Amino acid sequence: MKARVKSWLPGSVRIFPFGTKKQQLKRARPNNERYGLRQRTLRLRRRYNGVMSELDHCAMLAVALAEARKGLAEGGIPIGAAIFDGEGRLVGSGHNRRVQNGDPSLHGETDAFRNAGRQRSYRGLTMVTTLAPCWYCSGLVRQFGFGSVVVGESRTFQGGIEWLRSLGVRVFDLDSSECASLLGEYIRRNPAVWNEDIGEE
Repeated sequence: MKARVKSWLPGSVRIFPFGTKKQQLKRARPNNERYGLRQRTLRLRRRYNGVMSELDHCAMLAVALAEARKGLAEGGIPIGAAIFDGEGRLVGSGHNRRVQNGDPSLHGETDAFRNAGRQRSYRGLTMVTTLAPCWYCSGLVRQFGFGSVVVGESRTFQGGIEWLRSLGVRVFDLDSSECASLLGEYIRRNPAVWNEDIGEE
């Protein structure tokens, strides 16, 4: 006769056709161990989900920062941006080209936006920028409905990030010292160009 033995898995019963009760319980225990390991793994994922997201954001910011350094090497303002899809794939990147192209509309975000090409929807995309977006670029984020914005730093310039937050856009400020020092040194050497870029007299 088959013995009915409660499994260590909650809410279920396992049937073992042979063996003593002790042997049956021994067979059931490995399932319990697998269940426990799975539960611990899920708890760890939930606990560290924020850290994992932050690491992803840092990797995204590295792409924008590389664009900023490229702009500096060209003699321009070191602000870079990149756009990523929901899977973390790079869609487009760019950097401020005001000085290089003589085009005041070519901010880092708008350059990345143009390089990303046409998109059916922007709601699942993330705009990553080394500096908090100005009102002009914040307007672009709002107009096309970007779901998230990752900011390298907002110490130097706060732009429209609080406005974006008030509209429900997820804004992550990584407060990167590297981004702040790169732009800060440029501003120290080129205050007039910086003021021109942000519309200050």
